[in-house]
Amino acid sequence: MGDQPPRTRVAAVHAASAFLDREAGVAKACDLVAEAAESGARVIAFPETFIPGYPYWIWTHTPPAGAPFFREFYLNSVEVPSPATEALGAAAREAAAYVVMGVSERDGGTLYNTQLYFDDQGALIGRHRKLQPTQAERMVWGRGDSRDMFVLDTPHGRLGGLICFEHTMDLARYALTTMGEQIHVACWPAISAIAHDPVSRFFDSISEAAAKHHALAGQTFVINVQPRVDEATIEKLGLTGQPDMLRVGGGWSAIVGPHGQIIAGPVKDEETILYADIDLADIVLMKQPCDSAGHYARPDVFSFGLLPPAAS
Repeated sequence: MGDQPPRTRVAAVHAASAFLDREAGVAKACDLVAEAAESGARVIAFPETFIPGYPYWIWTHTPPAGAPFFREFYLNSVEVPSPATEALGAAAREAAAYVVMGVSERDGGTLYNTQLYFDDQGALIGRHRKLQPTQAERMVWGRGDSRDMFVLDTPHGRLGGLICFEHTMDLARYALTTMGEQIHVACWPAISAIAHDPVSRFFDSISEAAAKHHALAGQTFVINVQPRVDEATIEKLGLTGQPDMLRVGGGWSAIVGPHGQIIAGPVKDEETILYADIDLADIVLMKQPCDSAGHYARPDVFSFGLLPPAAS
């Protein structure tokens, strides 16, 4: 692993989106980046599609009833590059921090569930599109490809991430491990706020288990970050007074060490920024028993490769 950088403060932004309002979402995100930086954070992670919010209507409305929300969602999604990405980059530069931002990305006529990676100089250095939208999400987003699998060298460690149920894709997780990932951003929506969905009752335990397992199996720190649902989102969706459909709060955010133990958090329901000071040297003790891409990989038994993207 070579020489290690000094301890780094990382942050998970557990906050509600400015729902279906790109400009307000960018402004809120920039304020939160500045707040986290003032507390010393140098890697700052945001939830899934923080801008312009997660399309909760796919779980609470019929497709015809949800169509007007999709139109607004499409119009408020983020093009790359655009004034929105320029503003986010400027916030990262002013904060002298690496920022991982969840957005709904618009590219031509298709939307993608995307993580954008900004460096501490404000440059957009990575874009990860969710490889496989989950269940009803396929009515909203297209699919990424192998160009979206990468780990980035930073002064704070090798940085990568996945979105939501990509954490059940063991080969996607292992790809990041083979690339030497040391800090992993796991972003999710606040499914636990969708009260009528039976899965919502145990969704927090799903994301907790996924974060802990990836941390241990990949010997990496995991910044697990989810949003919360606020009153304005519920009102916008026409669900005021229906807490049995969508409730205020939700989300489960925590920071997990390479031993699979929570080192900061968890937090739920209330808006906050979660911080942890991490030391990459802590990874070493977990590499000794199970270096998943090294002495524990058994390449004489298994083979693994990342295929090039299909021709468009």
